[in-house]
Amino acid sequence: MSSRKGAAYSAARIAARVAALGKEVSRECRGRRLDVVVTLDRGFIFAADLMRQIDAPVVCHFVREEVRDVEDSGRARREVYFGSEPELKGRDVLVVDAVLESGVTQEFLLRRLGESKPRSIRLAVLLDKPAKRRVALEPDYFGFRTASNQVWVGYGLAAPNGMGRNLRQLSSGANGTPRKSGRGRKI
Repeated sequence: MSSRKGAAYSAARIAARVAALGKEVSRECRGRRLDVVVTLDRGFIFAADLMRQIDAPVVCHFVREEVRDVEDSGRARREVYFGSEPELKGRDVLVVDAVLESGVTQEFLLRRLGESKPRSIRLAVLLDKPAKRRVALEPDYFGFRTASNQVWVGYGLAAPNGMGRNLRQLSSGANGTPRKSGRGRKI
């Protein structure tokens, strides 16, 4: 465990769990090509580490979600859009995201990717927060399950101010803002 106050998962613990997930994915894909679809901006570090642990040919695709408020028949609603979708017909697909909370966005992405008729489609997340789920969706692979409603920072996840993605450990806190180390110079 890190000495940083509020750290929930140390870099070593995360690395060990990601290695175990990589072995599990490798067993299931049995050496077949695996198309990994990574959600940006949160999932890139987890995805990079996970892909390095998979013992199979991997092709990487990136998608970025865009949430828009639209008005439909006088009613406001939110819609999720994704950029161009990769061609996945007949392929084994692994969607990788950092956090599964409500599941609405991931369910929508899985449905959209499923329209291209992949051979299989699975979901891997670093953090699973089942208490916040709004849809019937469970990850096929998860690093850690948590009941925390707090903001998580580090290992690719940013605090509300955008800071902290580069931290090796994963911390939660009231606002998720990483503490200042006191090092460095003012410019």
